[in-house]
Amino acid sequence: MNATDRTPADLLRSALAADPARPLVTFYDDATGERVELSVATFANWVAKTANLLQGDLAAEPGDRLALLLPAHWQSAVWLLACSSVGVIVDVQGDPAGADLVVSGPDTLEAARACRGERVALALRPLGGRFPQAPEGFADYAVEVPGQGDRFAPFAPVDPDAPALAVDGVELTSAQLVARAREDADALGLAAGSRLLTGRSYDTWEGLSAGLFAPLAAGGSVVLCRHLDKLDEEGLSKRVESERVTNSAV
Repeated sequence: MNATDRTPADLLRSALAADPARPLVTFYDDATGERVELSVATFANWVAKTANLLQGDLAAEPGDRLALLLPAHWQSAVWLLACSSVGVIVDVQGDPAGADLVVSGPDTLEAARACRGERVALALRPLGGRFPQAPEGFADYAVEVPGQGDRFAPFAPVDPDAPALAVDGVELTSAQLVARAREDADALGLAAGSRLLTGRSYDTWEGLSAGLFAPLAAGGSVVLCRHLDKLDEEGLSKRVESERVTNSAV
């Protein structure tokens, strides 16, 4: 990654320029058997579409606060980078009542209704599937995002020194987030081409860093596992081998 990168969106652009075909996020849900692998290019395309939805249809602006009520999931990772692209502050598991927008999974819809702004719901079904019927008062992400543009340009430049992420009582600017991700990448022994397997949740900085930001900052990739506790020792060993895992943070 480039030393001049100061936002997560910068890190993604550098990854795209370096090697768009390499894997970036490989997601497993060991409760359903789902596996999804996204190359840098495919992930960046999802981010661009989501950023266009966020900036366009949802009218989000830099400095707006988005309550992200999602588990560790490949679509959660997409939203984190889309918000960075627009300049929206991601409040992970934040209070929807105090947010300008909310993005919710299927298990947090009632809590998400406290948001008076735009509400988006994700079914978190395999292959990004939609709800059989969209929850009342919510836009179904899987319905809204496919028609969005494949390229994204922010209406205003993102300020690296503006707040970008709030998690577990800590608020970070984009520049601080990138710096911490690089520090974590070093601590985890990550380098270009590393494959980090993690089962950490997305409700702490440590989980977000291992599950996305540190591998991205290092030029590596992540094997993101939800419900990893359902996998026995033999199954975990096979995954490490089949996914060519070089590092772990479980």
